[in-house]
Amino acid sequence: MTGSPSDARAQEGGANRQFVQAMQMIQQANATFDPVEEARLLREADRMLTEIVQRYPDSAVAVQLITNQFIGDFDVFEFRNRVRALICNDTQATACFLYKIENLLPPVEYPITTPRWDWLSLAVAHHLNGATDRAREIIAPFVGALRRGTATGSDSQEQDLFVARALALTGQTDIALQITRGIADCSTRIYNLTDIAEIASWRGDKDLASSLTTEAQKYSQANACAWELGLVVQALMRVGREAEARTLFLNTVEQQFSRFRETKQECCPAELAVAAADLGETNLALGLLKTVQEDSPWTVPSVLGRLAQHGEVSLTSAYLEQVKDPDTQSEILSEFVAASLRRSDPAAAQLWMQRLVQIADTPANKRPTVLAQRAKAEKLIYGDERWRSTLSQAIAAADRSSAFVRRDIGVPLLAALVRIESGLPMLD
Repeated sequence: MTGSPSDARAQEGGANRQFVQAMQMIQQANATFDPVEEARLLREADRMLTEIVQRYPDSAVAVQLITNQFIGDFDVFEFRNRVRALICNDTQATACFLYKIENLLPPVEYPITTPRWDWLSLAVAHHLNGATDRAREIIAPFVGALRRGTATGSDSQEQDLFVARALALTGQTDIALQITRGIADCSTRIYNLTDIAEIASWRGDKDLASSLTTEAQKYSQANACAWELGLVVQALMRVGREAEARTLFLNTVEQQFSRFRETKQECCPAELAVAAADLGETNLALGLLKTVQEDSPWTVPSVLGRLAQHGEVSLTSAYLEQVKDPDTQSEILSEFVAASLRRSDPAAAQLWMQRLVQIADTPANKRPTVLAQRAKAEKLIYGDERWRSTLSQAIAAADRSSAFVRRDIGVPLLAALVRIESGLPMLD
């Protein structure tokens, strides 16, 4: 049944009156020189506009507000962005960092057909910062695209658009597992299971972490997965099953080298180099690293950091000296700082920190990634808030960068911020 004409008129009248009041508040905000008063008036106007949708949903104004249409010359979308920007009244607040990083990200193209780990990383960061509604708002379209089957990619984790990992990181483990278990592809299935297991261990759910690791192990064996076994080795190590991890690792390495000798194709996957480092197999890890670092540069700080945590200083330091790229150098040094602190060696951590500061203070190296790694290390070594100034510089440097740099910088900035705030490598 529909309401009477008088009800409709009442809806329209109430909505119009409240809309006029909100516009008057915006005009007052535009006329004041007091930033605190401006923020108060804009937030109150935003509250009143939101209330129109809730109280007068059948009004024309409510429809225009909820669909971001112009109302006269009032740009609803621009106004909402202006209100969101108020969080940057404190320019070094985490919420402001997230707002600025979001503005660096290329917009999502609809319909969604390809992975966007940058936007899903942003959702995870918002969730960790308490903005759960904003996190759901970002993730929901990707979940919808996955359910509609619009993903076009077939490689790696493209089949699930990275949605399962993002859901697990935002507390939706059951949905993440439901998605994961519906995918037969070895790489996606094993990546997701081991990721969700790691997330469970971060949350203290050791039983779930162990059972998911076993599930990944059995699936990889039953489906003749190959390079994904390196992920299983890492997962076994994380849940304390070192003997199983070592046996699986040695068998996998033997199979990989045998296949390499027979086919003369690529020798070994990057994940095996990381697994070797987890096991403390220094020479093998560094040997594998040399074969994979060109195609998978992310392995360099990952492998060296793990070996440093095992106490291997000489060979990892020598490897660092061969690295020329300042971004990679800064990532390695940040990992060395973390490894030294985990080994209860603050003196070594200070030395690595000095080296990192020296790189970051070089004018030519004031790049977003270098500054973000410095911020991450500052949080670890000092434990105070000085990292906020450095990360603010990193975001500003990203904003000044070329479109090419801006396109890809969001993920490392978010990874550093989440590592700083949570203490966990959630987005690495």
